[in-house]
Amino acid sequence: MNRLTTFAVAALAATVSLNASAFSQETHKRIAIDAVNYMKANPGTTNYTKLAAGVARAGLTMDQFAAAMGQGAYDVDDFADTYICGATTGDCQLAPVWGLGAGIVKYTSYFHFMNATRGPDVHGNDYGGYNYNLLTVWGDIDNMAATWLYGDYLDDGKGGLTGWFWSDNSKYNTYGITEKNYRLGGYSTNSMYADFEKMPFQPVDNLGQYWFSKFLSTPTVQNLGFVMHTTDLLQPHHVWTTSALNHSGWETWVNDHYYTLSLNDSAKVTTALNDFTPLSATATDIRPLLTQGAMYAYNNGGIVLSSTADSDRTVVANKVVPHAIAMIVNVLNRAAERM
Repeated sequence: MNRLTTFAVAALAATVSLNASAFSQETHKRIAIDAVNYMKANPGTTNYTKLAAGVARAGLTMDQFAAAMGQGAYDVDDFADTYICGATTGDCQLAPVWGLGAGIVKYTSYFHFMNATRGPDVHGNDYGGYNYNLLTVWGDIDNMAATWLYGDYLDDGKGGLTGWFWSDNSKYNTYGITEKNYRLGGYSTNSMYADFEKMPFQPVDNLGQYWFSKFLSTPTVQNLGFVMHTTDLLQPHHVWTTSALNHSGWETWVNDHYYTLSLNDSAKVTTALNDFTPLSATATDIRPLLTQGAMYAYNNGGIVLSSTADSDRTVVANKVVPHAIAMIVNVLNRAAERM
């Protein structure tokens, strides 16, 4: 891999945003709320009655529940749970220091991908997450990050991986907490995370499964809201797996056109529901459902990686956003059995 100079990287950083949050945070929130609204409008074909009863027992109105759950979906991009440490200094940070915090997504976003272009990963997942070394498509932002973070390691607590001369300013044991949470019984070693450009991050369906399991044991609105961030799987960039290739522009475009294109239209969601196999009333693993969503986006949304034409984006948005809402309706149908 060619390494850019620090000056070149800094210059590039000034012109692009390391934005890997897929649908914008506001869009995540809208999708979660619209899934509740769909169920409310269609009580005969959804598990709305049980959902409403559970929400009432919690002392909330449906509008309060939808807003709180939507906020949970929004908040996942702000998790302070992933630190990457300098190869030489051992200094650990939440986000690239050259971004100065403006428009730069935190490193937690690297847990928000599922690479549908490849098969099983080293952890034993059916589909892996972000791994720069194994990307099938990539662009300037992927290269910039891999260059800037070349040789940097995942914070694994005191006494683990270090920089030069055993320097180690660990701030959060990401490997022992975040990665472990999303490992779900798979195989990992801290040496897998010794160099950013080869890190096999866990896929986002594991993130969703972790929080759904937490919801089943502790049924809070927040835990359920965190599950809803898995609508990343209906964002084509996150299943083709790249931080570049019009990623940020597509995200902004969807948010700007969400209502003008009626992407949450009830008829569109009803049609989308036909492409999912509903979860059983006792299902404990929602990953098969999430993978269905991912495969739909992979098979129907790839054009937005290469095209910024409104016509292409309109076609894709009218497919993936209703499917994102439909996927969440399926999750809520199952969650209603636990509330």
